Amino acid sequence: MRITAADVPALERGVALLGSGGGGDTMTAAALLRQHVIHGREPEVPAALDPATPVMPVGIAGSTAAFTEKLPSGSEFATAVAALERWTGARAGALMSIEIGGLNGLMPLVAAVELGLPCADADLSGRGLPRLNQLAIAATGRGLAPAALAEPGGQVLLLAAGSDEAIERGARTFVAGSGGWAAMAFAPVPAGELPGCAVMGSVRAALELGRRVLAAGESPDPDRLAAASGGQVLAMGRVLEVSRHIGPGRHGSAGFGRGSATLTDHRTGALLRLEMENEYLLALRDGQPVASTPDVLAVVDHRTGVPVSCDTIRAGIEVDVLRLAAAPFWTDPRRLPVLEPRAYGIDCDPVLAP
Repeated sequence: MRITAADVPALERGVALLGSGGGGDTMTAAALLRQHVIHGREPEVPAALDPATPVMPVGIAGSTAAFTEKLPSGSEFATAVAALERWTGARAGALMSIEIGGLNGLMPLVAAVELGLPCADADLSGRGLPRLNQLAIAATGRGLAPAALAEPGGQVLLLAAGSDEAIERGARTFVAGSGGWAAMAFAPVPAGELPGCAVMGSVRAALELGRRVLAAGESPDPDRLAAASGGQVLAMGRVLEVSRHIGPGRHGSAGFGRGSATLTDHRTGALLRLEMENEYLLALRDGQPVASTPDVLAVVDHRTGVPVSCDTIRAGIEVDVLRLAAAPFWTDPRRLPVLEPRAYGIDCDPVLAP
């Protein structure tokens, strides 16, 4: 499969929904991808790769807001990949996304075109995730190290060894002091080993999701929206209140921004409250949990269908709240604790789609 100009809007919509309210603004990444495909440089996403092909996970680390303000020069991914190739001695035969939700669902395709490589139909998240130590290679014990980061100013950092938590801290410290974001690459994984440490088929799944939702049109009724998304409509109504605060940190440091958004479901009169961090994490109807991470909780503008992120949701807008079933990778009891509400400090059992 090749990503064409006609595919870009659907793919952008699909990865935005899978961001679960996070993952960053996809507009800039979609514009970069569109510039490539309209000039005939279409990313290749093979249905299968030779099992021995070294597949290197890549993505953007740091502030996605900073990415839209400080645009890439075009060399960041090539620099990060080259640094890791020198360290590991393994040359990348293909790339893959670290996170299909948000802009990282698109930027690895841009990087693949720039490096002349195919992009595997897989990723390390299956949705939007806030922390590197929650990626699938960490959840399965494969480990994040070694990893390389290259920021727009030219600095390169190689994290040769360390725990997954140490790699997460090191990456955040680097991007905080060097412009806010960096291209990141992890050690290549043989394509034949991806089913054990990645979410397979995620690029095609995002593309198909976007196609169906766009085809549903504006202001769809609940049944049409549920059918198009393949999920469940939790509420349709006006946002009454949004509150924000700093979440719990570790070792005395501040955590991510936390908040909640409350709306009235026009269909039933029930109150739905969404607890959020970088992503929407938990939905409560009249105080009772009805959906949670690792399922994807997506909020879309009722009129346009455009996903509404955690940092832009506000009182007064009319929205639809969707629950999309998590990738089976995350519902495995061995991995569920990595993304369940308690992983974010929320004392609640996971509530998953039936």
